[in-house]
Amino acid sequence: MTVSATTAVVANEALRPHAEDAFADELKALAAADDRPRPVRWKLSPWAVSTYLLGGTLADGTVITPKYVGPRRLVEVAVTTLATDRALLLLGVPGTAKTWVSEHLAAAVSGDSTLLVQGTAGTPEEAVRYGWNYAQLLAHGPSRDALVPSPVMRAMSEGMTARVEELTRIPADVQDALITILSEKTLPVPELGQEVQAVRGFNLIATANDRDRGVNELSSALRRRFNTVVLPLPATPDDEVDIVSRRVDQIGSSLDLPAAPDGLVEIRRVVTVFRELRNGVTTDGRTKLKSPSGTLSTAEAISVVTNGLALAAHFGDGILRPGDVAAGILGAVVRDPAADRVVWQEYLETVVRERDGWKDFYRACREVSA
Repeated sequence: MTVSATTAVVANEALRPHAEDAFADELKALAAADDRPRPVRWKLSPWAVSTYLLGGTLADGTVITPKYVGPRRLVEVAVTTLATDRALLLLGVPGTAKTWVSEHLAAAVSGDSTLLVQGTAGTPEEAVRYGWNYAQLLAHGPSRDALVPSPVMRAMSEGMTARVEELTRIPADVQDALITILSEKTLPVPELGQEVQAVRGFNLIATANDRDRGVNELSSALRRRFNTVVLPLPATPDDEVDIVSRRVDQIGSSLDLPAAPDGLVEIRRVVTVFRELRNGVTTDGRTKLKSPSGTLSTAEAISVVTNGLALAAHFGDGILRPGDVAAGILGAVVRDPAADRVVWQEYLETVVRERDGWKDFYRACREVSA
């Protein structure tokens, strides 16, 4: 078996394939139909990248599924930023698809979304700059063979898109290693008396959670190196239902879960609960509500519905019902056992109990809350 064949088998068996693998057919169709100017080393033109994210139908009838449901202008600004010498910062509350958009942008622009630095409190400077193969270093001293490039260094050398997830989780001194890279497009290697210069096509996408203010806030010097695009929560219930439905279908397919015939009813119910508690008011605007401590993001709604679908498939009749999502909603809402349980019980008794068509859901929630 050849290396390429082995890679294809691995991609097909992956629990969560990279974007460039999962949507390879769409990217190929876009590349074939794309006759617009492409920046150097881009796989697609900015128009085609936007179409890949937002969806559309090509001239040959190929349907491009939406990867992001939201304002078109935000996507166009993000794509245009990557075509300049400015780095892109995707900012938003948890669950606004920052990582998802980052991955798909890199896949469409460079054909590779894997040049990734995952930000944590323990992320070392080597993850952003470079490290060393210590066996080589001890045996032969500093050399290019002993140097281990970071994903950012590789992207600079190859003219590709690097990604930095959760930038504000990274310690401030490590963040600052990006300043020279983004301003001078150069990465010095003083041990070798050399530098790596970024070639055309290089850029960087970072994501940050605006709930993390005060953790490791970006310095003004670093923030100036980015164009910031704020990703909002879904504007309408229909938008959020659409997002949840699409992602649940994709995840369910990868897990070989059967499609839920009546799943849309429960998806809309989960979205309604999350939006009402998140906004602190019922959909009709008549009842003020207390909000729990959690974010109740779209990503959490997707998780609740996916888990419910698995329950329905393995322990039910395959039809998604209120009892399949009740426990997941309880777990998402009640993060603080004391304060959040009071919020949830009040919502159940004042809103859910009185709502037409929600009696089964009310009983299921009371059962798991007992």
